[in-house]
Amino acid sequence: MVKAVVGANWGDEGKGKITDMLAGAADIVVRFQGGANAGHTIRNKYGKFALHTMPSGVFNEGVINCIGNGVALDIDKLLKEYDELVSRGVPKPKLVISERCQMVMPYHILFDVYEEERLGKASFGSTKSGIAPFYSDKYAKIGFQVCELFDEAALKEKIKRVLEVKNILIENLYHKPPLDADELFGKMMIWRDGIKDLVGDVRKLCFEAEKAGKTILLEGQLGTLKDADHGIYPMVTSSNTIAAYGAVGTGLPPYSIKEVYTVIKAYSSAVGAGAFVSEIFGEEAAAMRDHGGDGGEYGATTGRPRRMGWFDCVATKYGCDVQGTTHPILTVVDALGYLDEIKVCVAYDIDGQITTDFPVTGKLQKAKPVLKTLKGWKCDISGIKKYSDLPENCRKYIEFIEEQIGYRFAMVSNGPDRENIIVKE
Repeated sequence: MVKAVVGANWGDEGKGKITDMLAGAADIVVRFQGGANAGHTIRNKYGKFALHTMPSGVFNEGVINCIGNGVALDIDKLLKEYDELVSRGVPKPKLVISERCQMVMPYHILFDVYEEERLGKASFGSTKSGIAPFYSDKYAKIGFQVCELFDEAALKEKIKRVLEVKNILIENLYHKPPLDADELFGKMMIWRDGIKDLVGDVRKLCFEAEKAGKTILLEGQLGTLKDADHGIYPMVTSSNTIAAYGAVGTGLPPYSIKEVYTVIKAYSSAVGAGAFVSEIFGEEAAAMRDHGGDGGEYGATTGRPRRMGWFDCVATKYGCDVQGTTHPILTVVDALGYLDEIKVCVAYDIDGQITTDFPVTGKLQKAKPVLKTLKGWKCDISGIKKYSDLPENCRKYIEFIEEQIGYRFAMVSNGPDRENIIVKE
């Protein structure tokens, strides 16, 4: 059985907790796309962690954790994260890195920083993790796969060839000092020594595990609205954040994915620029930010305060449709307990036309939210275990959302810990 855990919206929906929870019944957990530019926050018996590259199955002993070929692998950050887990008492995770996985190079991060500086006010709000330059090089066929670390002669020649082009841009467009090929080669040899015992054939491992009837969990990063094709382009990430890419980013057949757990936050939040129809501002946003998430709504990677908004039914229905959702999960419902009234965006007004269809970016930027106001429940719901024990207004809120998006929630998360989950089905 192959399952995927993905986000419905802008990311930061709580996928880490859900993957951590589902990993308890999995044999393999695979990160299949994205890089260290977003984090999955997890709280369990070992403490609170923000994972950026490591799969969220690392807290479950016996689980094999894999970095799939679709990941933008920052080896320095991966090894630092691995060491931190072990130093904090987590049993040494079983980790396999795909030999076909491509590496984030030091110059990818530099180009990310330099380009954001050059663009100024027109910048994309990048986390400056090198993701866009990485994927640009991957599809320009000048990226470096992990397997290339083990052929020194070919690696030296390729580094020299690639830097000839990179240094022209660095010196003439950005007016920065050139890169040194020998220094870069030395860095990559340190990487090789750090991961040489972890490299393997993730595709074959997963293919054989599926044939043997084992459970594989595919872990996505960010959410539908940040997808390079289906998101709020160009204010998106540079990879595909949808479940369909789980097969590509792992090497499994597309028909392998049987269940798609789409994680949906009970309100809206986003890091970075881009259209955000239901966004709120000022004190209203600050209050929601401080009550939200696990200790507040701040980016797990950047620490930036997230943009806040009411639940967006239009964007969420679209996100669930694109993901091929079979098991929608609503998270952080507990964070809304402070509100007397809760607004929900049920449609968009675009130039006087009301629509419930999620539009392309040009129209999205003109959209105004059509809001419906519901009564709050004004209490702490974090200790509740049964759906029927939730306050009536809380159940009404959840069921109103279900009606609007056309999906019934399989689970409702009402707190940051593993046990804060209500199975609704």
